[in-house]
Amino acid sequence: MRPVYAISGGVSKFAKSRPDKNFQALVKEAYDYAIQDLEISFPDFTAVVDGSVASYFSDHFSRQLMAAIMAHDYLGLCPKPSHRVEGGGATGGICFQEAWKSIASGHMDVVVAYGFEIMSHVETWKGNEFIALASDVSFDYPVGGFYSGYYAMMVSRHMKEYGTTVEQMAHVSVKNHINAYHNPYAQKRNRYSIQDVREAPMVAWPLTRLDICVMSDGAAATILASEEGIKKLEKAGAKIPRPLVKVTGIGRGTDAMRMADRPHVDYETFIKDYATEQEKGSQETMAYYRKLWDHGTRYPGVHSFRAGRTAGNMAYKHAGIHDPLKELDFVELHDAYTSSEIQTYEDLGLCRYGEGGPFAASGKAFLPDIDYGLKLPEKPQCPVNPSGGLIACGHPVGATGLMQAVFAIWQLQGSVKKHFKDNTLQVKDARKGAIHSHAGTGTYVTVSILEKE
Repeated sequence: MRPVYAISGGVSKFAKSRPDKNFQALVKEAYDYAIQDLEISFPDFTAVVDGSVASYFSDHFSRQLMAAIMAHDYLGLCPKPSHRVEGGGATGGICFQEAWKSIASGHMDVVVAYGFEIMSHVETWKGNEFIALASDVSFDYPVGGFYSGYYAMMVSRHMKEYGTTVEQMAHVSVKNHINAYHNPYAQKRNRYSIQDVREAPMVAWPLTRLDICVMSDGAAATILASEEGIKKLEKAGAKIPRPLVKVTGIGRGTDAMRMADRPHVDYETFIKDYATEQEKGSQETMAYYRKLWDHGTRYPGVHSFRAGRTAGNMAYKHAGIHDPLKELDFVELHDAYTSSEIQTYEDLGLCRYGEGGPFAASGKAFLPDIDYGLKLPEKPQCPVNPSGGLIACGHPVGATGLMQAVFAIWQLQGSVKKHFKDNTLQVKDARKGAIHSHAGTGTYVTVSILEKE
C-alpha cells in the first residue's frame, strides 16, 4: 500500500438551516475552503484532482436521487470518476476511508472526499422519522424504533450494569458545548452547567435535549493525496501545508441492525477477540473482567458497540497503537448522545468496560486551560471532541465524519488558530489523533488514525 496524506480540509458553517444555499453550493463552500488552504487556483486544482467520493445519508432530505453527481458536476469535476457511499451516521467516515483506498491502491493520486446533508427542509418529527428508517422497518421501526428511544434503552442498561450516572453523562454535554463555544463553525456555541443539562426538556429518560445532537445543514470536504499527488499539486502551484498529516490506520466494524440478533460471547472469546493489546497483558484487567462476567455482564450487550471495538482494534493494529489513552493526543468521536460518547470511551480502549462514566467525569477527556465550571479530579490526558463534537457542532449526517477529519487535520497541522481565529482548542504538540464515525445502534463504525509526520 502507498502512503496516504490528508493535506487539506474545509467545512461550511453548520446551522439549523442554511436557506441561503442549496446542497451543491453548500458542498462548494467547504470545497472552496479546502482549495484556498492550498493557495492554488480553482482551474489548476481541478486539472490535477483524479476524482471524488461523495457522502450523504438520505435521499429523503434532499428529495433528490443521485444528488452526488449533481454536486460533483457543480464542483467542475466532470468527467472525472466519482461514486457515492452511504452508511447511516458513519457515511462520512466511510467516505474518508474510500478516498484513502483509492490512493493507497495506486488507482488515484489526488482525491476529494466531500459530504453534506440538508435536514432543514422537513419538520423535526419528520426528520426523526427519516432517520428511524435506518432501523429495521419490518421489525423495530413499527414498534416505535426511533433513535432517542434506542439510546435511552442502551444507557439505562449501562447505568444498571455499571452504575453510570446522569451527572457523568452531563459532564460530556458541558465539555462539548464549552469546547464548541470557541469553534466558529459550530451550530451551538453555548456554555452550560450540569444543572442546565439535567433541567433541559426530557426527550427519552434519562436523555434530555442537551444530551442529544441536533439536526443540521452543512458540508465538509477533505483532500487526500499520495506522495506523487503532492508533487503534482506543488508543480501546479499549490502550497501544501506542513507538517504533512499521514493516514496511518483505518478500521471498520459491523453488527446486526436488530439488537435482538446480536450474540453474546463467552468470557474466553471476549478476552481473546475484544480486549486491547494492553488489556490482554494485564492480570489485574483480566481479574476485573472476570468479576464482571461472574456478576452477569455479557458482551456485547446493549451497553456496548461490538462494531466500535472491532473498528478501533483494526485501526490500532494498522497504525501500531497499543495503548490508545497514552498514544493518542486527541479523539474526535461520534457523540450523537452523551451516552454514546461514554460507551465509545470503552469501545476505543480509553478506559475499561464499565468505567466510561467515571472516565467522563475524571477530566481526562477535557482540554487544559479552559474553565468548564466543573471540579475535575484529574488532569486532561486525551481530549475527546475538542471541536465540540456532534452535540454542539451539529450533525448534518453525510458531512459529520468528514468534519471530524478536517478538525483532526487542523489539529495536527497546528493551524487551529489560523482557522478558528482563536488558539483555545489547539491541542498542544498534537502528533497523533483518531476520528470515529458511527451508524445506527453501532451497525457500521469506522475509526481512522491520523499522524503528523
